[in-house]
Amino acid sequence: TIVIIFIRQFLRENTFEALGGLATTLFGLAYIAALFSYIFYIRTIDPDPARGAWLVLFLILVTKMGDTGAYAVGNVMGRHTLIARISPRKTVEGFLGAVLVSGLTAVAAHPMLGRPIAPFCALLLGFFLGVCGQLGDLAESLLKRDCQVKDAGTVLPGLGGVLDVIDSLLFTAPLFYGFLIYG
Repeated sequence: TIVIIFIRQFLRENTFEALGGLATTLFGLAYIAALFSYIFYIRTIDPDPARGAWLVLFLILVTKMGDTGAYAVGNVMGRHTLIARISPRKTVEGFLGAVLVSGLTAVAAHPMLGRPIAPFCALLLGFFLGVCGQLGDLAESLLKRDCQVKDAGTVLPGLGGVLDVIDSLLFTAPLFYGFLIYG
């Protein structure tokens, strides 16, 4: 991959800011590959493949329900902008909606974890994943703002690009993995 990235730079007419182009491309690859790889680590954390699949499903459910909660609560009740210079449409109310919905989803789905966990602990885990998911969404908004793009792609009409769909999972997957290993 690195060789291909360099060849791409060789073929550019202008060598101005080659280091910036290389660094940006490599960061993008590392950012997505390194963080998303935790989905696969979670999937294989247990010798029983079914348990790993349930853990991944739990993570996706809690994270994406948080995203849905942020969208719904933000659209209905959102009045206070969270960080306008990064994402002018994200609101404090939407952020809190994400955290609350993630927490409630984790409580409802905690049997998927395959180990005994108190509902209160599941609630805290859900709150934590909700906060981290929203931070992942803000991080992707920061990157898009710097690149001056609205959506990270057009593969999924109405949802933005693939990165727009997985941005929250990029932050929650490594932290959920840590919870499974050390929690």
